[in-house]
Amino acid sequence: MLCQCGTQRGVHAMTRTLVIANQKGGVGKSTSAMNLGLALAEKGQRVLLIDLDPQGGLTAAFGIDSYDIRRSAFSLIMYSHVSLSRVMRPVRTNLALVPASIDLAASEVQLAGMADRVQRLRASLRRSQLPFDYVLMDTPPGLGILAANGLVAADEVLIPVQCQYLAMRGVRALMDTIIRIKKNLNPALRLAGLFGTMYRPDSVHAQEVVDELRSVFGERMFRTLIRYDDVVAEAPIVGLSVLEYMPRHPIAQSYRVLAEEVMRGRAG
Repeated sequence: MLCQCGTQRGVHAMTRTLVIANQKGGVGKSTSAMNLGLALAEKGQRVLLIDLDPQGGLTAAFGIDSYDIRRSAFSLIMYSHVSLSRVMRPVRTNLALVPASIDLAASEVQLAGMADRVQRLRASLRRSQLPFDYVLMDTPPGLGILAANGLVAADEVLIPVQCQYLAMRGVRALMDTIIRIKKNLNPALRLAGLFGTMYRPDSVHAQEVVDELRSVFGERMFRTLIRYDDVVAEAPIVGLSVLEYMPRHPIAQSYRVLAEEVMRGRAG
């Protein structure tokens, strides 16, 4: 199902590797990983999704049972002999997934004593030679070892921000973490941009939050706003993205526009 055109390239070389992160839960990280991944794949980009969240929301959205997986993101992080090709699985045309397994829940304890605990995913990806244009990593809430692995392995950070005032407070802690990781572990890391999620166009409060974010982050705030709608919760129940479930829905169109912004390499 993956396009095999062109020369094989390592995911560390010409591939854009983005981590979707926010220390707050419930802001749409998994939803955005799935739908942005599909939107990029629709545009002919070869995309790899990596689910680093022990809750396995992204994995479940593709109809895969996290309790019944032999090789997963856990294998990729924990075992240096496990290659990317052994854990990824095609899920759509131009789209592959490294699923999360229930083992990830215990991985932070197992990794805690390892000197390279936050660099293991980066090492695994650098050993791999598979053709992808984009790698998108979904991370768990919080700023623990799994999220840090994503940040160290990535070139860019995408931050979904729920359009509520309290949701903005977590962004500062994440930005501080990004600065520390950039300084000490991953000098190439940069902020790709922020985008609003669960936006209600009829809410004055939501618009005030968006205005504040644009005031603080300027052109690093994407123009795209992902609205709140029940279709976001309905689509994964049947193992589909919003783009497949209701292709012409405004949220599907928003993710396509967001994909275009990401591909241009800039917000605004």
